[in-house]
Amino acid sequence: MAPSFDFMDWWNKEQHQGTPVVVKMENPNYSMLEIESPKPGFEGGKDKGKNAKQLTWVLLLKAHRAAGCVAWVAQGLWTVLAAIKKRLILRQGLADPNPDRPRKGRLFKAIIGFLVFAIFMLCVEVAAHMMGWHFAGPHWPPAFGVTNLPHAIYVSWIYFRAQYIAPPLQFLINFCIYLFLLQSADRIILCLGCVWIKWKNIKPIPVNPSLESDDVEQPDKGYPMVLVQIPMCNEREVYEQSISAVCQLDWPRHRMLVQVLDDSDDVETQFLIKGEVAKWHQKGINIIYRHRTNRTGYKAGNLKSAMNCAYVKDYEFVTIFDADFQPKADFLKRTVPHFRDNPELGLVQARWSFVNKDENLLTRLQNINLSFHFEVEQQVNGVFINFFGFNGTAGVWRIKALEECGGWLERTTVEDMDVAVRAHLCGWKFIFLNDVRALCELPESYETYRKQQHRWHSGPMQLFRLCLPDIIASKVSTWKKANMIFLFFLLRKLILPFYSFTLFCIILPVTMFVPEAQLPVWVVCYIPALMSFLNVLPAPRSFPFLIPYLLFENTMSVTKFNAMISGLFQLSSAHEWVVTKKTGRSSELDLLALQDVKPNVKLSRGTSLSGLDALKQRQEQMQPLPPPLLPIAPIPKKKANRLYRKELSLAFLLLTAAARSLLSAKGVHFYFLLFQGISFLVVGLDLIGEQVS
Repeated sequence: MAPSFDFMDWWNKEQHQGTPVVVKMENPNYSMLEIESPKPGFEGGKDKGKNAKQLTWVLLLKAHRAAGCVAWVAQGLWTVLAAIKKRLILRQGLADPNPDRPRKGRLFKAIIGFLVFAIFMLCVEVAAHMMGWHFAGPHWPPAFGVTNLPHAIYVSWIYFRAQYIAPPLQFLINFCIYLFLLQSADRIILCLGCVWIKWKNIKPIPVNPSLESDDVEQPDKGYPMVLVQIPMCNEREVYEQSISAVCQLDWPRHRMLVQVLDDSDDVETQFLIKGEVAKWHQKGINIIYRHRTNRTGYKAGNLKSAMNCAYVKDYEFVTIFDADFQPKADFLKRTVPHFRDNPELGLVQARWSFVNKDENLLTRLQNINLSFHFEVEQQVNGVFINFFGFNGTAGVWRIKALEECGGWLERTTVEDMDVAVRAHLCGWKFIFLNDVRALCELPESYETYRKQQHRWHSGPMQLFRLCLPDIIASKVSTWKKANMIFLFFLLRKLILPFYSFTLFCIILPVTMFVPEAQLPVWVVCYIPALMSFLNVLPAPRSFPFLIPYLLFENTMSVTKFNAMISGLFQLSSAHEWVVTKKTGRSSELDLLALQDVKPNVKLSRGTSLSGLDALKQRQEQMQPLPPPLLPIAPIPKKKANRLYRKELSLAFLLLTAAARSLLSAKGVHFYFLLFQGISFLVVGLDLIGEQVS
């Protein structure tokens, strides 16, 4: 097994490798206040000796903590060096590369070109430093009294660099800084909006939260007809818990239908899901199993196929849950009432809650990112402009809104964002409920998270190309058009990954070799630290991961930039759809809370108001497949960690630039390049997240 590289191992458990310190106290009755802050300027021999011992104890404890921190850093460095030897040099425990994918892309070749240039220039600068060739500014070579050919070449390079390379590079720097400040201002405004919401205690409240009918004979008549869909594909690990949670929703059974939409191509997985559906159907739940023989359109095609069923016309709302989601029993009772007496409302979106957010460093960093997304972005946009991107799951749609905007389309890999944009252009409003949560999983391996982020950042650019003419030609207000084009798409989906990768991963190391172009310290250090601080605010328990979060987000910029370019120019990788791998984890505390909510399981067998009588009879006549005599153990697939070439190339580029910054005595730039290079190295060696090799 590869060694673990997790900051929390030191932070929570404090398993320090330093020398243990044993402090023996003569008088154990000292208060904590006296120990933490001994009073200066005291008098008296006895009190003086007592406070001196307290101060010694405090200093020893601080020294012990510092020694433990140093030991943890040393252990992390040793882990990285051992991984370099094992994975990069000896090539042990690595997954075989996929032969179907191209070995080298254009972005990788460009990074390699920058790396070769950086290494060559580092050698040149070190040689010039040893020869004492230091110049205050660019001048023509004879001004320095050139004595040999290498000296003349070096001075000519300085002149060429200052006259022809530095000006366009400085222009690009200023342009990226402008984009950086623009995006930072947008983030600050969002945070101020969130503060205003918290201060004023603004939250969506339904006009009439009660759905009970005044009719004594039919008390459930006030509950609208709800269709619940669970799209899945080879979800062997999570199908059981998701179906179980949905079937226990507190809603009249004859007013709800559960559709299990299975795209699995694994026969055994199909059998298991079908058996789970049959089990809940025998308990009186209106649940059906639908299977497609091909995955045309992926998730969008699956949902589109399900909505084309004839019986869907009897339902007013549809709720979607991905296969790893476990809604609480009162989910529908807390979301559907918002539609009552609000005919313009098309979508109610709930927040996600993660059962494995403390599993490893990768999941903790994802929790920071998604907490800000839901707490700030979704909530502020929902309160002030009634529009945000649908998250694809844990939401309730008015079926009329889906039909009016064209339903599910198979043209992009972000079908959820696509339908939300089209519904907004049709005039429908959205509501985000921050206090309604549904349990789900976070990707635990970097490979899975990387594929997920590629789809999430290439799809919006595909959608932008397709929707731009429709947005311009729509009848919505000019403000809504500007908000959707500039803020929703350009600023948050295109500009953010562009400047993040270009400014911190390419321009910053290049400026170390072209010192005439200046990148201010506040751009490198202060503004990014402030933005990271704002990101961590919605997850206050994650403050110890502030610096790792900043470094990791810059590291992920190469994946997001590559995905953004792929979607913008319609490259082949933009159309890839990989199902996010689940592990089937469940949080004990969350499941206990789920069980505390007693669902109203009224297994009504009366006449269905949805016209499903014939469907029920047909399902009751179906004999479920007999279970196998012995459990079939699946053949486990051999897992292994991978090497990520782009991240490794950028790691060596940043570390080379850090070495060059030492010659210029740029302290802040050196530390940023050093730690960012180490971050890229850790990710490139696949030391973050699940370790399987």
